[in-house]
Amino acid sequence: AQRAASPYVRRRRGGLTAREYVLAEERAKAYWTEVVTFLSRFDFLLTPTVAVPPFAGERPPHEVAGREVSVLGWMPFCFPFNLTGQPAASVPAGFTDDGLPVGLQIVGRRHADRAVLAAAAAFEAARPWSERRPTP
Repeated sequence: AQRAASPYVRRRRGGLTAREYVLAEERAKAYWTEVVTFLSRFDFLLTPTVAVPPFAGERPPHEVAGREVSVLGWMPFCFPFNLTGQPAASVPAGFTDDGLPVGLQIVGRRHADRAVLAAAAAFEAARPWSERRPTP
C-alpha cells in the first residue's frame, strides 16, 4: 500500500496507517461541516488572531497561561479556518500595554473573500493605526 500511494499522500499521511489516515480525513470532513453550518448563521466571526502577544519571530512561545502548548496552542483561532477553507483576514486592532500590536481576525463564510476584505478595509478605516508604531 505504501508504494501505491502518491508521494503527496505519503508525505501528508506521515506515520499514519491507512486506516488512521481515513479516520482523520473523516473527522476533518465532519469538522468542516460543523464550521460551515455554524458560520452560515453569521456574516462574520471575529476572533483574536493569535492567543499570545507578539514575540520575536525565531522564538515562538512554548506555553500559554502557564500551560505548555504546540503551535496550535498559541494560534487556535487560525487553524479551524485554514482546515475548513473559510476566508479570513487579520487586521491591527490595538496594542498591548507594552505597545505591541494585537490582531483581530475577521472570518467569513466560504467563498465570501470579497466580503471579508471589505470588512477588513472598513475596520481599518474606522480604526486607523498607521500613525502608531510599536514601541521598541
